[in-house]
Amino acid sequence: MVTPDAKRKAVAHACDKHGVSQRRACYVLDVDRSSVRYKSMRSNDTELREAMKKVSAERCRFGYRRIHVMLQRQGWHINHKKLRRIYREEKLQVRKRGGRKRALGTRKPMLLPSRTDERWSLDFVSDAFTDGRRFCVLAIVDDHSRECLALVADTSLSGHRVLVNLTS
Repeated sequence: MVTPDAKRKAVAHACDKHGVSQRRACYVLDVDRSSVRYKSMRSNDTELREAMKKVSAERCRFGYRRIHVMLQRQGWHINHKKLRRIYREEKLQVRKRGGRKRALGTRKPMLLPSRTDERWSLDFVSDAFTDGRRFCVLAIVDDHSRECLALVADTSLSGHRVLVNLTS
């Protein structure tokens, strides 16, 4: 039992089922009698909740702060902390944006090359020397014959250098 409402229900259950007094049930359950006898003075916020739901339905990317501004423009004068509490109670939250758009439909499988020099594959492999300096190797492979056409190793390979090795 964590919330005061749950504690009130537990005391009421103990009084009904076991026929003990409220004082005895509070003692056994270690609950303050003042919290059991408490009557909420909170006003009914149904109109405010409906207005807030309406704004959040229209503007799904608005959080409670911007909804607060919109409600103020509509004539609602309410404390932002109370609005945040109601926002959480209504389980409202900012909708997440959609994810990355993926290709629709079926993709055609990649055709296998029928002769040499029809399609090449490039790959960069990197490693480090014992002193910590990094180097990379450009591997160019013919997809039909699986023959390695070139291996270019250097500490830095620019795009121009890759293009020169492809054309030669």
